[in-house]
Amino acid sequence: MTADPLDLPVDMPLDVPFGTALDVSVVVPTYNEAGNIHELLHRIGAAMASAGLSAEVIFADDSTDHTCEVIEDAAGSSPLPVVLHHRAEPTGGLGGAVVEGIGRSAAPWIVVIDADLQHPPELVPELLARGRSTGAELVVASRYAAGGSRSGLAGAYRTLVSGVSTAVTKSLFPRALRGLTDPMSGFFAIRREAVDRAATGEDGLQPLGYKILLELAVRCRPAGITEVPYAFGERHAGESKSTVREGLRFLRHLVTLRTADPRARVAVFGLIGLSGFVPNLALLWLLNGPGGMHYAPAEIIANQAGLLWNFLLVDSLLYRLRRSHRRRSVRLLTFAAVGNADLVARLPLAALFIAWGGLDPVPATAVSMVVVFAGRFLLVDRWLYRRRGARATSEPVRVETPLPDPRP
Repeated sequence: MTADPLDLPVDMPLDVPFGTALDVSVVVPTYNEAGNIHELLHRIGAAMASAGLSAEVIFADDSTDHTCEVIEDAAGSSPLPVVLHHRAEPTGGLGGAVVEGIGRSAAPWIVVIDADLQHPPELVPELLARGRSTGAELVVASRYAAGGSRSGLAGAYRTLVSGVSTAVTKSLFPRALRGLTDPMSGFFAIRREAVDRAATGEDGLQPLGYKILLELAVRCRPAGITEVPYAFGERHAGESKSTVREGLRFLRHLVTLRTADPRARVAVFGLIGLSGFVPNLALLWLLNGPGGMHYAPAEIIANQAGLLWNFLLVDSLLYRLRRSHRRRSVRLLTFAAVGNADLVARLPLAALFIAWGGLDPVPATAVSMVVVFAGRFLLVDRWLYRRRGARATSEPVRVETPLPDPRP
């Protein structure tokens, strides 16, 4: 059979024996991994058989090549039931694919594994055994735990990036990632109950990019985390998906997760506001230099440059997930109006603190700045970017009857 993957049904259960109790659902996100599929299914099947486990394999696919066709073909000889979910829109990157794959799973344990065979499928039974014996809800295959190895990372650059990313991530989430040596791992097992708690929470799961473990560990807050060391292997076929674009997505994801707490949002909002002084002062210097315009109009114009800088950072980083209900132009104009209003409010407020509160000018000015900043943050956070209820989550329906086999 020859077909464009985009012409295939969005969900295609392939030879699925429904009604069979499952121990584990193995979710495999794929993007142009055709050369790895047969070997991957063979090794997963052999590992499950040797451990006496019943499993299904769910491919959450964003491919633009013939990976879907290869999965369909490999499913015919696989001892395990296979579900193919091809996404027409790759929302959220690899993390989004994993979440959609989890939504189509049926077992009490979910294992996430890459398709490139750098994660050894033979370790899946050990991940489940460790979770069952310890009662932990999250079991991570770690390159950095004692006995593990990251030798499969290609070159010194990727090794450095991996190490720095791990250190930064652990420093930002010390409590959620306590005891976890490899928060950047893409190979882990998690109990369904933990995922369900996050999916039905206020924020839900909001994956971005390829570091889905970080999303699950921070939002699910699993009861107990343990690790199993492993050697990160060489890629079997295909090309690495680690790119500069994915790196930028990862940084945005870190900001989104860290600022889910209102206290953190206040701090980041303040830091962004301080950073706006750089373009403000730079433009003021240009406009008010020798032969330039008067200070007052120059300051008004320069202030708009600082506000524009602040808006771009606030809109793209701090409130990336809360901006869909207003057009960008409306958000910009409203943000600018609020920002200019606080200039007008500070002087009379300081005068009020001096006249009625008996404060000296310097502390009165400082207090007025704090009050105006708090009001500005509340207007932006609670009104301009107000939350519109819990994030909607789709509830996929499993097909109870396998589709007819499309192979001749």
